[in-house]
Amino acid sequence: MYNSQMTIAIISALPEEQTGLVQLLSNHERLPQIPHRLELGFVHQKPVILALAGVGKVAAATTATMLIERHKVRRMVFTGVAGAVAAHINVGDVVVGSQYLQHDMDASPLFPRFEIPYTGVSRFQADTSLIAMLLEALRAIDMRANSSKPFKIHEGLIISGDRFVSSAAEVQALREALPDALCVEMEGAAIAQVCHDYHVPFAAVRSISDKADDNAHVDFPKFVNEIAGPLAVKLVSELMRRL
Repeated sequence: MYNSQMTIAIISALPEEQTGLVQLLSNHERLPQIPHRLELGFVHQKPVILALAGVGKVAAATTATMLIERHKVRRMVFTGVAGAVAAHINVGDVVVGSQYLQHDMDASPLFPRFEIPYTGVSRFQADTSLIAMLLEALRAIDMRANSSKPFKIHEGLIISGDRFVSSAAEVQALREALPDALCVEMEGAAIAQVCHDYHVPFAAVRSISDKADDNAHVDFPKFVNEIAGPLAVKLVSELMRRL
């Protein structure tokens, strides 16, 4: 029987990002939750909820809140793809977020740009123990990879906004406004804010699918299916061994 105590939730935005993860589950049970698809089960004898959040900050935030309030989730990890912002990050690299910021939050001049009003916070911190386990899991995967060009692992700031960034001009503007941003996506900072409010440990891992430039829409679909999805399966398996 499924027991939600000390459950970890693995959240993704796209169905393609979770297809392989479902195959990891033993004692698999699907909940008819609308609009969030939830898959329950065990990985290495530990309870897991796979949650399909959908795209964007509101979808991500409602998913995270529902998982905490209704299913008593104790940890959250987001797996998915992102576009590179930092020039030294390339397609195929992996970013573990230690901080999360909403790049489209701007209530100035009432509040500083990027700050969440009435909180005094613009950057939400990831859980250090989760980061350590994710980095350890990624290094284990990388060491076993049968590739002449193993992926590089980066740790730092992930930025989120309700826009698919897909032009060189947009990337340059983000670099100028947030020089330490590593990559851009559409959900992580929203989940980080919810987890901060509920005191739930959170961290996200993003595979870099594109350079967030004018070719981003061309590179994205193939990468999700061939690279990001299989990596997420390996990552979750390794992570659950360590929990």
